[in-house]
Amino acid sequence: MSKEERLLIIYFIAILVLTFVVLIVFFIAFQRRKNKLLLRQAEQKRQFENEISKSRIEIQEQTLKNIAWELHDNIGQLLSVANIQLNMILPTLPKELHNQLLETKSVVQETVTEVRNLSKTLNNDVVYKNGLVASLKVELERFNRLDFLNATLKITGKIKELDRTNEIIIFRILQEFSTNVLKHARATELFVHLNYTETFLQIEARDNGIGFDISEQKGNSGMETMKSRAELLKAQISIDSKKEEGTILRLNYPYKNE
Repeated sequence: MSKEERLLIIYFIAILVLTFVVLIVFFIAFQRRKNKLLLRQAEQKRQFENEISKSRIEIQEQTLKNIAWELHDNIGQLLSVANIQLNMILPTLPKELHNQLLETKSVVQETVTEVRNLSKTLNNDVVYKNGLVASLKVELERFNRLDFLNATLKITGKIKELDRTNEIIIFRILQEFSTNVLKHARATELFVHLNYTETFLQIEARDNGIGFDISEQKGNSGMETMKSRAELLKAQISIDSKKEEGTILRLNYPYKNE
């Protein structure tokens, strides 16, 4: 083989190797751009879904606030007027009817108190002002006072004041869980545990109700609402239940999200 032929073969091999290297570099660059595009699209989708969730929750909060105002300002006022009118009627009635009227007055007054307490837990401004722990105590005390069930709150660790907006979201998650317990669980006990650790707020809420099959509850609006709220907090949430064994909600909220 002549020298010229050997050089030609070397040149040919060099060109093949160079072409192969260029193709590899081009492929790697293409894959990187593709991956960046996919990541950007995934991030945009996540941001869009978060904005949708935030908008939906803002609408829900405004609706709850409006209901709270109606309860406090309108229904509460009407009940107060009814109580005043009962006071005016009392002296005009025969004495044998006084006890019945006083019992009615007592019921109306208790109703006024409960309506106003309910309006406080629905109004996010009040929850914002009072904070998570105080608002949760009001809610559970209301359950006990109305004899819905026996509700217990346990707090461990040093209470850490969180971002108030996030406290409202956490409270709404627990409120949604409690509402489901009252409506569906046929429970006699509700236990809520707030554990303030160094890095997390660990929350466990459980009942002793009839439970349900998780696989049959996919798409349940209440569960989806709780999960979407937890996603906004970047918190871990799980809901476990078995028939006749009650339901447990667990939520881990990291302080680093503050």
